Amino acid sequence: MAATASLVPSLATHSPTKMRYVKGLAEYPGLTSIPSAYTYTTTATDHATSDPEECSIPIIDFSLLVSGTPHQRSKIIHDLGKACQDWGFFMVINHGLQESMMKAMLEVCKSFFDLTEEEKQEFEGKHVLDPIRCGTSFNTSVEQVFFWRDFLKVFIHPEFHSPNKPAEFSKISLEYCKKTREVASELLEGISESLGLEACYINKAMNLETGFQILAANLYPPCPQPDHAMGMPPHSDHGLLTVLSQNGIDGLQIQHKGKWIKVNAIPNSFLVNTGDHLEILSNGKYKSVLHRAVVNNNATRISLAIGHGPSLDTIVSPAPELVNIKNHPPAYLGMKYREYVELQQSGQLDGKSCLDRVRVVNTE
Repeated sequence: MAATASLVPSLATHSPTKMRYVKGLAEYPGLTSIPSAYTYTTTATDHATSDPEECSIPIIDFSLLVSGTPHQRSKIIHDLGKACQDWGFFMVINHGLQESMMKAMLEVCKSFFDLTEEEKQEFEGKHVLDPIRCGTSFNTSVEQVFFWRDFLKVFIHPEFHSPNKPAEFSKISLEYCKKTREVASELLEGISESLGLEACYINKAMNLETGFQILAANLYPPCPQPDHAMGMPPHSDHGLLTVLSQNGIDGLQIQHKGKWIKVNAIPNSFLVNTGDHLEILSNGKYKSVLHRAVVNNNATRISLAIGHGPSLDTIVSPAPELVNIKNHPPAYLGMKYREYVELQQSGQLDGKSCLDRVRVVNTE
């Protein structure tokens, strides 16, 4: 990604000063409309529903996975597999992280976003694989339309990084991400078993001892025209699982059976979605889920997405045990995870276009 300097277009009708982050734009006195560069066009089919009949998002009780009876664990593994296959998304309750820890992590992310633009400038980064990188939208160097979002991305594992401001960020994020990594590891064991593989299969095949873990904090400030802007456009995530928490303000929507579903999160739950590399590994049985972030006009939403993927040097292709040349031939080409991340993060965020690059096209 190009340098994120001069990120946000000038408010030509308000001020000639260029603002680097949407937070500054949202806080501009008297702002009643958004600059045209943020106008995101939607269609009638883009409207989301919260109809209970269509919104029965799966709920996974983590405590039964790790300390339930054999029968309870077996049922949860079945439920995990069904959630991955039918939704690509589920909520995790009783995950063992203290509410105080989750709030502290969100609060320290807010403190980062509250730094001055000059202070944040040193963390803007120059490349998508820089271990600490903050900015606005997704990739302003190639986008025609900007998204109503500021972000901070930090590589956490296998090598831990942290911005040096705020001072407490390092200690809190180290502990929080260690805990979420443990949750993700247990979930992946259950998912591995749900695919008919050994519990440790994904761990070994994806080299998770040196697996890539990235913290992505997102700030969505109030928007004066929320129906004309988008926090993040429809996309899927790289990696295996993304574990997300938020500050009590909803805004995440997922696509299910062609419809957009509003995610009304259970307080203190984790929102977990399957990534592109679980789709590749499962040879298409578990699809990565398209999701997006919408904005509102009265409250700041902060979300914290922790991505869990293979080691960066792992070539990810369908598990041989899930491939049958006659009935289930390989549906994806192998690609080194590092190259996939670079490819996705360097372009425009456009649905599952990156995954389509490694999809095998049947020419028969």
